[in-house]
Amino acid sequence: MDVTHVGSLPRGNALADLLIAREKGEAVDAAALEAAIADRVAEMVARQVDAGITIANDGEQSRAGFQTYIVERMTGFGGESTRRPPMDYTEFPTFAALMAQRMRNVAKIRNAPVAEAPVAYASTAAVEAECARLNAALKDKGTDGRVQGFMTAPSPGIVATTLDNKHYDSDDAYLDALAAELAKEYRVIVDAGLVLQVDAPDLAMERCTKYQDLTDEGFVEQAGRHIAALNKALEGLPRERIRLHCCWGNWDGPHLHDLALEKILPVLYRADVGQLSIPFANPRHQHEYRAFEVHPFPSDRVLVPGVVDTTCNYVEHPQVVADRIAQAVAVTGDPARVFPSTDCGFGTFAGFDFVAEEVVFEKLKAIRQGVELYEAR
Repeated sequence: MDVTHVGSLPRGNALADLLIAREKGEAVDAAALEAAIADRVAEMVARQVDAGITIANDGEQSRAGFQTYIVERMTGFGGESTRRPPMDYTEFPTFAALMAQRMRNVAKIRNAPVAEAPVAYASTAAVEAECARLNAALKDKGTDGRVQGFMTAPSPGIVATTLDNKHYDSDDAYLDALAAELAKEYRVIVDAGLVLQVDAPDLAMERCTKYQDLTDEGFVEQAGRHIAALNKALEGLPRERIRLHCCWGNWDGPHLHDLALEKILPVLYRADVGQLSIPFANPRHQHEYRAFEVHPFPSDRVLVPGVVDTTCNYVEHPQVVADRIAQAVAVTGDPARVFPSTDCGFGTFAGFDFVAEEVVFEKLKAIRQGVELYEAR
C-alpha cells in the first residue's frame, strides 16, 4: 500500500527566514537561498523515504506559502489584499490572540498581493527547477523507482479567494484567467513525470472565510464554479496522475462552522482527477466517512485519506492508524485504491508550524507502521 502526505513540510528557521525576507522584498543572497533550498530538499526527500513514504515531494521548501508563491512567477499582482479572518478568529477572540502569539514571523497569510492587472506567467522556469530538483533528490536517494514524486500547485479557486481581484470585471473572469495560467504550471509538473496535487481548500475552508455570508447551498454553488475553472486548467492531462486536496483549514481551532463533507462531496466528484485527498484524522472530521453512505465513492478514484493530524504533537498509535485505514478501505472496497496520508501540510506557510520537525517524521513513520499492522490482519 502506497503511503504519502499532503505536501508542505517544515522549512527550518534559517530557510523560513530567507523565504519570508524574499517575500517582503528584502535583499536576499540568491545563491545562498538556492543552496539552502537544495540542501533542505535533499534532506526532506531522504527523511520521507526513511519514514516509509512511497509518494514523496520536495516539502514545498522553495515556497513561502502554498498558494501565495505564484506572485513570484506571475505578473499582474501588487498591493495587498484585505482577507477576512476565519469565523474561528472573530467568534473566539482569545483563540485569535493565542494564534497571534504563535505567529510572530510568518509568511503572508491574510495580506497577500492582489490582481491589479492581467495575470500571466512570466516564465515556468521556477516550477521546472522545482521538478528537476525533486527528481534529482529522488535519484540521489537511490529509490530505483520505488518512490514516486509529486508536486503541489494551488487551484484557481484558492488563488482567487486569497489574492483579491481588483482588475477583472467579475470573479468568474478572474477564475478563468487564473485557470488558463495555472494550467501551464500543471502541465510542467505532469510532463516532469510527477503526480500533480492541486491544493483546493477553497472547496471547504472558504465557507468560513471569504464566503461566510453565504448559505451552505450558496457556497456549494460557488464551489461548483471553482471546480469548473479547475477542470478547464486540467484539460488534456491524465486524470490518474492528478490528486485533488480539499480541507477545512490547517489550524487547531474550534472549526465549529465547518461545512459537512456530505454537502460538498458531490462537487468534489465533478473534478477531473483520479485521486481525492480529504482529512479524516482531526477531531472535527473523524466521523466524515459517513458521507460516503450517502454519496458512494466512485469506483474509478483513489482515496487519499488523512490518518494523522497535522496540527498537534501527539504521534498517533499505529493501531489507531490501522483502524483508520480500515475505514478508508471499507469506503473504496479495495486496499489498492487507498493511499494513507496526512490531514494537511505540516508547513502551510513559512513560519506557520504547529508540529515540531522531529515529531513530523514520527507521524509519517506512524502511517507506515499503521499500514503494516493493517496488512498483517
